Amino acid sequence: MVQTPAMEAVVGVLRSEGVDTIFGCPGAAILPFYAALRDSGIEHLIVRHEEGATHMADGWSRTTGNVGVAVGTSGPAGTNMVTGLYTAHADSVPIVCVTGQAVSSKLHQEAFQAVDIVDIASPVTKWAVQVKEPGQAPWIFREAFRVARSGRPGPVLIDLPLDVQKGVIEWDGTIDAPLPVSTVEPHQPRVERALDMLLEAERPLLLSGGGVILGEAHSELVELAEYLQIPVQVTLMGKGSIDEDHPLYSGMTGVQTSQRYGNASFLESDLVLALGARFGDRHTGTLDVYRGDRRFIHVDIEPTQLGKVFQPDLGVVSDTRRFLRALLDTAKRRGAAREPGQWVSRVSQLRSTLTRREDFDSTPIKAPRVYKEINEVFDDDTYFVTAIGLYQIWGGQHQKATKPRHYQVCGQAGPLGWEIPAAIGVKKALKETEPDAEVVGVVGDYSFQYTVEELAVAAQYDVPYVLVMLNNEYLGLIRQAEIPFEMNYQVDIHYDAHGSDNVKIMEAYGCSGRRVLEPGEIRGTLEWARKEAQRTSRPVLVEVMIEREANTPHGPAIDDVREFEPTPDPA
Repeated sequence: MVQTPAMEAVVGVLRSEGVDTIFGCPGAAILPFYAALRDSGIEHLIVRHEEGATHMADGWSRTTGNVGVAVGTSGPAGTNMVTGLYTAHADSVPIVCVTGQAVSSKLHQEAFQAVDIVDIASPVTKWAVQVKEPGQAPWIFREAFRVARSGRPGPVLIDLPLDVQKGVIEWDGTIDAPLPVSTVEPHQPRVERALDMLLEAERPLLLSGGGVILGEAHSELVELAEYLQIPVQVTLMGKGSIDEDHPLYSGMTGVQTSQRYGNASFLESDLVLALGARFGDRHTGTLDVYRGDRRFIHVDIEPTQLGKVFQPDLGVVSDTRRFLRALLDTAKRRGAAREPGQWVSRVSQLRSTLTRREDFDSTPIKAPRVYKEINEVFDDDTYFVTAIGLYQIWGGQHQKATKPRHYQVCGQAGPLGWEIPAAIGVKKALKETEPDAEVVGVVGDYSFQYTVEELAVAAQYDVPYVLVMLNNEYLGLIRQAEIPFEMNYQVDIHYDAHGSDNVKIMEAYGCSGRRVLEPGEIRGTLEWARKEAQRTSRPVLVEVMIEREANTPHGPAIDDVREFEPTPDPA
């Protein structure tokens, strides 16, 4: 065998696992790893905060489908990563976080920046492990990638004591390869039963969750829907698994991110086939209303998800793609193809009538108008990144998605500040396959403040994207100061809750931005931002001042969602 520094073996493993970009922040306890990374061919972006590194790796992973990698030194570097680990864990995103650690002999002596990061990270990872011997290092990294990809994907943390990193081992990368990932096949009798239930139902729905996108099952989803003529709904994490302009698309059900016609069609359904969905509380609302008298088939790759929220009428443990392929093959063998019937017509009717208004021309700007402009300005190939807050709810309700992995949203954990670093990860993920693809982050004024320092990373490494900010703070402070709205253009005011001007913040990081106060200015400013991002190769902000008291349609149950804006007459 070849004598190889342990960290060079690790970097060789990373390359063979398909890692071409790493996000991290070096420090003394991780320097041997960084020395091995030099001249490896793997691009490294130095972040301003380790949480930002995890969100970048997260965005990279959601876009490529591969395992993202974030690196930090010891102690607080690891604890700073916990939010990112939790986010990836909650949304089933495969990432590997690598942390440095004090030398093994000092771990029991409260050495400088020594912390038990394995115990800290265990609740928010699939696996957290400390490498005890140099010879374990490449094998643990191989297993980390296998674990991250297997079953329900998720994050892994690997802790590397400094002395372990300095070890020399026997390792020949030319005869090494990634560990195989097993595929979870469906049990055919359950596939048969699922098809029986679908064919018996008068008003069935397919519910596409995040597992459809993670399982690359979007093509099979649409093919099955078209073959059996069954309408398709999506969850927030499943957004993009079917083109929202498809005639069988029937919206989103929920108490926050939902469409009126989505809730209505769900309430009229008599069977739901849920694919890779968690039945999250923002989707279901009050469970007795959500369940009603309809039957449920729940398909998930993770057995413990079945029955976690409520017991389905039929549970199937399977990879979503394998299940849909088996179901489609079974349906074709039986000759079960159907033409559009009354149920498809009914869903189409609901979709065309139970809408929400978006064409507001009033000032202050109403949020739905912003999403109308976003939908019309950016094409189907644009990659969107958005996080948590009112704007996530508006996005779920109003923003269209047509392709998988083009609408990236942190759905479950919802950390503020996710968008700025995640958008960097998304853009870097496209550097080889789609270098000219546009990336757009949709943010709120408060979330913008949380990881704003990562704008420096985007500026340093020439990572262009557009940030569309919905800011409901500025006009509120103007009102509090009793300044007439007509005077906005003449007023020079520092307005944000943190006492800052977001356009000036962008400029401070070498980026640029413009503020929009009138609905008619939105489109032109978006078009300017697209060109400016391309010209400068840096992020560009479009800050849209919306009404302060804005609210979103929401409620406790899917049959009791309150509308705060006038809606078109369904008649």
